[in-house]
Amino acid sequence: MKYSALKGVHDIFPPDVYLWQDVEAAAREVFSAYGFQEFRAPIIESTDVFVRSIGETTDIVEKEMYTFTDRAGRSITLRPEGTAPVVRSYVEHHLYHLPAPQKFFYVGPMFRYERPQAGRFRQFHQIGAEAFGIDEPRIDAELLAMLRVFFERLGLEELNFEINSIGCEGCRPNFRKALRDFFSEKLDRFCPDCRRRYDQNPLRILDCKVEACRTLRDGAPRVTRFLCSACAEHFGTFQSYLQLLAIPFTLNPEMVRGLDYYTRTTFEVTTKHLGAQNAVAAGGRYDRLVEDFGGPPTPAIGFAMGIERIVALLRESGTTIIPSPVVFIATVGEYASKEGLAIAVRLRGRGIWTELGYAGHSLKSQLRRADRLSARYVLIVGEDEMRSGKVQWKRLADGSHGEMPFDEVDSFFMARAEP
Repeated sequence: MKYSALKGVHDIFPPDVYLWQDVEAAAREVFSAYGFQEFRAPIIESTDVFVRSIGETTDIVEKEMYTFTDRAGRSITLRPEGTAPVVRSYVEHHLYHLPAPQKFFYVGPMFRYERPQAGRFRQFHQIGAEAFGIDEPRIDAELLAMLRVFFERLGLEELNFEINSIGCEGCRPNFRKALRDFFSEKLDRFCPDCRRRYDQNPLRILDCKVEACRTLRDGAPRVTRFLCSACAEHFGTFQSYLQLLAIPFTLNPEMVRGLDYYTRTTFEVTTKHLGAQNAVAAGGRYDRLVEDFGGPPTPAIGFAMGIERIVALLRESGTTIIPSPVVFIATVGEYASKEGLAIAVRLRGRGIWTELGYAGHSLKSQLRRADRLSARYVLIVGEDEMRSGKVQWKRLADGSHGEMPFDEVDSFFMARAEP
């Protein structure tokens, strides 16, 4: 029987995995500098966690969640996004008693049952960040500044920062009414999903990806015309901070985000290099979500970005990461093989990547393997070396070579372990 991965999931192995590690390392480095601490949530949650937070009328809840009933009869869901588990934990463990802001980031897999396509999988991986307890728009700008530094750290350019404000519970009812009035005469020409959204949440029509619906909504009212004075001031101040930090941005009045918990600031980082699925990071404020989960009123903001899409951008930009061993130990003879193993274990214990040649391989084939691995140094241990008490070394990049006593091997490579 031939086995293969399920549709919509993928294996990650060298050399691609090195790009993944670099992306994750960049996130940890940059986010830590901004005071974000790593958070690790379960992959499974009670289904209610996502229905309550994401919204019953969203595509994720209606169509895309992996939900099952466990042996105790509980409805369990593989997490489709990262914010709801963080908020659930924030409330469950009373983290709101700690000084604000509380700032967290996470890295891990998410699951959605949707049609696999470029940059979109059924098991996909996200890096996200959430900040709790600060209402002022300065932290909104900080998150975009952090994203800019992150992408610069990876060497990614030609990215667009798109922003919008979708207001609050006070000013959105007037916007919903204006949308319904605008869409009412052409409602029968929208897709079935949008016709359902018309009554339940007309803002979601602005998020529809069906081309016919996108055309029908041309000229729709803009949310920024309906912002209350507090939301308008928040959005204006947010933009002034972006200008202060020299972060270029564009206003996108159609960007409402696909999840019901967003309020006020929403944003996306997009690229022209990924086709229709052009967002590499997205997020916004969710100032009521902690309260919805039973916690105290707590302003919050966050974002998530897809690792698969970032890796695809790195590949397109020509970025490759193929690490190589510092030392390759080629051995000839039984006693030399034992000595080579002992040297390798010592060097590895000092954090020096060391590879070994194995029994049955000629010296020539071992040297070929060292070359294929792009090892920086080759150490040759044979019967002659065992008798003389000195090991032969060669630097493959320039052909330089020499010999040294066995007891100097560790210090020799410790001094040369860094590139």
